[in-house]
Amino acid sequence: MSPTVISILILNLATGTIITMASFHWLLAWMGLELNTLAILPIISKSHHPRATEASTKYFLTQATASALILFSSTMNAQMTGQWSILQLEDPLAQTLLTVALAMKLGLAPAHFWLPEVMQGSSFKTGLIIITWQKFAPMTLLLLTWNQTSMLTLTVMGSLSVIVGGLGGLNQTQLRKIIAFSSIAHLGWMATIVTKSNNLALLNLIMYITISTPMMLSLIFSSTKTTQDLTTTWTTSPMLAPLIMATLLSLGGLPPLSGFMPKWLTLEELLAQNMTPLATVLAMSTLLSLFFYLRLSYSLSTTMSPGPTKTTSKWRLKPNTTTLLLSTTLPTSILALPLTPLLKP
Repeated sequence: MSPTVISILILNLATGTIITMASFHWLLAWMGLELNTLAILPIISKSHHPRATEASTKYFLTQATASALILFSSTMNAQMTGQWSILQLEDPLAQTLLTVALAMKLGLAPAHFWLPEVMQGSSFKTGLIIITWQKFAPMTLLLLTWNQTSMLTLTVMGSLSVIVGGLGGLNQTQLRKIIAFSSIAHLGWMATIVTKSNNLALLNLIMYITISTPMMLSLIFSSTKTTQDLTTTWTTSPMLAPLIMATLLSLGGLPPLSGFMPKWLTLEELLAQNMTPLATVLAMSTLLSLFFYLRLSYSLSTTMSPGPTKTTSKWRLKPNTTTLLLSTTLPTSILALPLTPLLKP
């Protein structure tokens, strides 16, 4: 694919997201979502591999269904209230349909089925776009309508997503699927807290993107795709290996790393609102996610590949790390916990 086509697709991708984030009319928001979806489909399938074609097809069908549900719910609300404003969603059925549609857009359980398959069929660079930039538009709609969506539906789907995200990543060896289930679990935290405190949901999203972006870039630079590849990271980039390990543990929410901050504040808010059972379920389910992060960290830091051929061939690869990545993004994703008093809503 030529650089001109890639530039046009990226421009349309950004334009669609910005249109949705800046709109207060349901038709404009729907148009931005559709533009965003159509722009990323060629990016997913650009490798011309059968898995990439399958991933783009699954992504298109899921996102088109969710967009149709959003249009249907907004039409029902407009028929009842006579207006198309996003901030005035009054029909109860329309609220439930919108909640389900946004959950499908984001990849919340039980509508999470598409995210691991799409991630596995995409490259790491495309996967980075899917788990970061593609979350902005639906999360903006969720934050705009946080007091009008179905609170019970979001809470159930959010807590279920944390459980599914932890269980789904336990038996995976492909890093893209592990990252997809990790994304499902983190989105569950955002969906659970968004109806109680939208500021905390926004903080969860910002911290997730801040941590996952340098981790994905590190995996891209070290050409790591599976758990076995992690065991030979030290041969190509010895300095990057401990930083990837710390970033993985931060993504799991292990104190005193940065990823502990949003989970800590979320549990504190749930306890303050007398939702102790829900907070207990979230905290216990996070241990599942932390287990496979610890397994990846163990493979990265304390084991070596049993096959000497792979280790030898790894030495012949030219390291592709950058000083900017090591000096800025990775420390930010690890050492931001002292900023908690400043970021607390």
